[in-house]
Order: sequence, then structure tokens, then C-alpha cells
Amino acid sequence: MNNCCTVACDTFLEYDTPRILLINNRTIGVLNRLVQLVILAYVVGWVFMWEKGYQEFDYPFSSVTTKVKGIAFTNSTEFGEHIWDAPEYVIPPQQETSFFVMTNFIITKNQTQGQCPELPSEQTRCKSDSDCAKGQHSRHSNGILTGTCNKEENTCEVYGWCPVENDTVIPKPAILGEAENFTVLIKNSITFPKFQFSKRNIMPNATASYLKVCSFDEELHPFCPIFCLGYMVRKAGEDFQTLSVQGAVMGILIEWNCDLDQSASKCIPKYTFERFDKSYGRAVSPGYNFRFARYYKNENGTQARNLYKAYGIRFVIKAFGEAGKFSIIPTMINIGSGLALLGMATIVCDIFVFNFLKKRNYYKEKKYKYVKDEELVQPYEQPIPGWCC
Repeated sequence: MNNCCTVACDTFLEYDTPRILLINNRTIGVLNRLVQLVILAYVVGWVFMWEKGYQEFDYPFSSVTTKVKGIAFTNSTEFGEHIWDAPEYVIPPQQETSFFVMTNFIITKNQTQGQCPELPSEQTRCKSDSDCAKGQHSRHSNGILTGTCNKEENTCEVYGWCPVENDTVIPKPAILGEAENFTVLIKNSITFPKFQFSKRNIMPNATASYLKVCSFDEELHPFCPIFCLGYMVRKAGEDFQTLSVQGAVMGILIEWNCDLDQSASKCIPKYTFERFDKSYGRAVSPGYNFRFARYYKNENGTQARNLYKAYGIRFVIKAFGEAGKFSIIPTMINIGSGLALLGMATIVCDIFVFNFLKKRNYYKEKKYKYVKDEELVQPYEQPIPGWCC
């Protein structure tokens, strides 16, 4: 037991110190320089050049406002000849970092509150009044059941806004297919608070006359802040006329990657476009739609409304990115990390020398030496020859 304690104590209290061993072997020398070269290339090429390890970074606060313009003419049975402008098809007029353009709709005109039969379906069909429980309703109902079975439609009657909406047939092609040619002005301002740096996507040299005629194009007008709706949808790999029937959700991505060690004029936005609600295979409840109503008083003074089920494209704008600027702290940290990584060359070479070379046992003997405290000879225990006592 005492021996075990002694061994454990000696092992715990051992001290090791590095020993330098110079090995004159070209294979090991080449391996050592090769590993050092790889580490050096990683530190200089990847950490400092590509990842800009000498910079500190900040992320932007962003503000986005939009203004849609365009006029469409329609001639339908519901409206007759009608001119559509932005106040009618942009709903609501302003949203936070997004906007919606109505491209198609189903209108139910002249609704008033009263009693009327439900639309025929498995849940609403009836044969007698007993099939219509008075006062009941479900999430699919258009009103409260009155307890009466309508003999003409063979459906239960409800108390609600009548006549009830029939949204089973969606207009094709879309009523406002001309929205493909509408344009939107996107004003985006970003701020990197750490560096007290701000920038707009409208370049300082842009003039009012230029903004009246330009339209964004990656090659012709890459800095124009006015975008054609059809152009953005095509860049996302979609067909505008197809999407306009049932609607969709599109993304406008504005990427700001700024190197503030360079001129501020080189800090420019990069635009990409993507469909967010893209589905694969047969989709349930595809597209994007919602309902709204416009109320008025009819000739009798009764409150009435026109109910719209609006289909359209919702454009969501996301501004993101980062800005970097030289700082001594990350520079010194990465230099220190790089110097520490160079020590990996020694570890790799030691593994190779002591495990794979034929003379590995010989090198181990030269590398490691075990010294016990009892082997030390004190000067007063054994006089050195030539000394006078």
C-alpha cells in the first residue's frame, strides 16, 4: 500500500522540461517545413486575407420604405371599365419592410346583414329544419344557423352578411396581370453604430431626372433603386402571370458587406431575389390571399359592403450584412493564434518520428531522459579531485 502511494505521489510530483533534439533527416525536415508552410498559408491566406482577421466587425441597423407606382385598366363584369392605381391595389399603403400588391380578387357585392342560404357543401346540406341546429356555427360557417333549411338550395340558412361569398372559382388569368409592369422605389438606409458609418442605397450622385427614367438591371443600372415587379419575379426563377393568379411571397434581399478600410464609395448594396413560399409537389393552400371590405350606405340607408378576397404578391425586404475595420486587438489575437499553430508542426513531426521511422526507438532514447533525485551527487558528499580539504 505504501509503495502504491509512493509511486502515485512521485508521478504526481514529477516535472518535465522540453529537450531540444536536432534530427539530421531530410524526410523529417521536408515534413516539418511542409506543415509549417500549410499553417502559414492558412493564417495569412484564410484568416487575414479572406476572413480579414485584422478587422473588428459590426452589423447594420436598417430602415426600409417603399413606394409603388403603376396604372392598370380592366373591363370586367364586376367593375366594367375601371382604372386601378396604387391606392387601390397596394394594401395597406405602408408596411414595415414589406409591401403587398393585389393582382387578382373575388368580389361579393352589396352584402347586408340578414338571412340567406349557405353555399352547398357536405357540411351545409340539409333535408329538413332538424338538420340545422339553431344558434350553432363552425369556423367554416358564413354566419349563425337560424334553424331553417332552405328548400331551394337544400342548405341551412344563416344569419350573417348576405349573399354569402362564393370563392370556389378564381379568375384566370389574373385580373391585374398588368401589375407585372408596376415599379417600386425602395429606399434603404443602414447604419453601423460601432463605426458611426451610415449609407443609403440611393447613391449620392443620383439625380431626380435619373430616378424618373432608370429601372434596376444588374448590368445596365446596378445602382438604380427602382425595381420592376416582373423583373424581380423573373430573377427569382418564377413566372409573374402564374404567381398573380393565387399570389405568392417574394423576398428582396439587400446585402451590405463593407470594408471600411477602403473608400466609402465601395460600400454598395447587392440585390438578390427569392420566392419564400416555394413548395415542392402538390401544395395545400398555395399562394397568398386575405379578405377586406369596403363599407357604404345603400339607398335605404342600410349599412352594406363589398367584400374582396384579394390575391397578390407580398414582397418582404431584408437588409443584412457586416462592416469591418482595422483593429489592433483582433490583429494581435490572430497573430498569437497563428504562432501557436506553428507548434503543430513539431507535434506532427514527433508523431511521425516516434511511430513510423525505423530508428524510432533510437530517437526516443535521445529524446527522453528520466532523472531521479537520488542520482544527484552533492559536492560535499564526493570531493572533486584537485580540491584541497
